[in-house]
Amino acid sequence: MTDLHVDGANGWKRFWNHGRLWKAALAVVVYLALYQLLGYAAIPLIRPFIDTENFFATPASVFFGLGAPVAIGAIILIVFVLSLGWFKPLFAPQPVKGRWWMWFFVVLVVVPIVLRLAGIDYAGYGIDVVVTALFVGLFIGFVEEILYRGIVVKILRSAGHREWTVAVVSSLIFALSHSINLISGMPVLTVALTVLFTFGFGMMMYLVMRVTGNIIWAMLIHAMTDPTTFLGSGGIDASSGAAHSPLIDIAGPFSLIFVGAALIAMIFIRGKASTVDVAH
Repeated sequence: MTDLHVDGANGWKRFWNHGRLWKAALAVVVYLALYQLLGYAAIPLIRPFIDTENFFATPASVFFGLGAPVAIGAIILIVFVLSLGWFKPLFAPQPVKGRWWMWFFVVLVVVPIVLRLAGIDYAGYGIDVVVTALFVGLFIGFVEEILYRGIVVKILRSAGHREWTVAVVSSLIFALSHSINLISGMPVLTVALTVLFTFGFGMMMYLVMRVTGNIIWAMLIHAMTDPTTFLGSGGIDASSGAAHSPLIDIAGPFSLIFVGAALIAMIFIRGKASTVDVAH
């Protein structure tokens, strides 16, 4: 009774605790807007440290070019979560138990990480650059997972949606948010493929969270995915002197495999979280 009274006396908490699908989308849109605005404001401060020709030229370039913007995002989300008192429920054990078959998708998403780790040209980049990239990956994993598999999922569950809807909608919002790359001039076809692939990856992260029982594991796997992809395939650092490995070629198709796996998983996802479990 006390929690309800306190919640009722705080309009900010009451608004977000009363889940609605559009509120999940709103949280992401507002976050992306703040992220972009603050990121642009920080450019004059971080530009001197960045090698725009090759982000992976030095550890400083990696940290400030990739890590600084994500650190800004982390601060935004931490303030938001703290203002609502959501850290405990977001990092609590999952209110809906995972199924045994979901472990298959954990293995599926770890395999390309292992392949890329084995195929990265560590000498070509320099171990200091690789370590910095992996460190920055922790920021990426934290930010993207606490937003999409944390905040968005919590809002959808609070709205009373079944887990099929929670999984699909949170992954769809995650995917569509990457269309913001159009602002930077990325080709439309590339953005469309990115949206498709990130939907599949988002579903994998949802399944990882469900079956492991905690969002932390999704954060850690996500934290290894992005930096190993950059270091392995070139990504934004296409001008680097790193050599290419056949293992990277084997890991490449997994982005498409994730999409197919997501469609299969959608057939079997079941369950619904109780609103009491979601809140506490």
